[in-house]
Amino acid sequence: MSGGSSVTVSPRKGEEFPVSGGGNKKRDSLGSAAGHPIVKDVGEIYSRLLDHRPVIQGEIRYFVKEFEEKRDFREVRVLENLKNTVFEASDQTVPKCEQVLRDSLSEALRRLQAGNEMVIRLQQREQEEKQIEKLMAGEKQRIAQWDEFLKDQHSLRAVLDEEHTKAMERLKEQYAIMEKDLTKHTL
Repeated sequence: MSGGSSVTVSPRKGEEFPVSGGGNKKRDSLGSAAGHPIVKDVGEIYSRLLDHRPVIQGEIRYFVKEFEEKRDFREVRVLENLKNTVFEASDQTVPKCEQVLRDSLSEALRRLQAGNEMVIRLQQREQEEKQIEKLMAGEKQRIAQWDEFLKDQHSLRAVLDEEHTKAMERLKEQYAIMEKDLTKHTL
């Protein structure tokens, strides 16, 4: 609203437009100076009834503020719960777990040592049995070889006895012939 000219407010917020024909003359209702309060009222009615931007912006700000506060409180509660859980775990749960672990490990170690000793004994027995089996197998093999050797010796003995018998017979025959020849020559 500058100087001496009259200005009317438009229905759009913040816009002003000059009324034609300057001065303070009264005009009719179609844009006259006398209609100025009506135009102002129409602008206010328009802004209240049809322009929802300020109301919506206020609601958005309220919603964001409420959401951030509730979210912030929820995060604080979650962090507090986590902090309490961590302190409880480090103060109570971890020492209990360490003690149970020590007890369980000592018991498990004792059982493992007993089991290890049993396994060692079983392995020794198994090795002894394997050695005995090897010895028995070797003995059986030697017995089989000895039996085969004896059979070979019997067959060789039989062959040698037969050859000896034949050789003796030949010698007897030869001596008999020699004796006959001697008796012939001596007589």
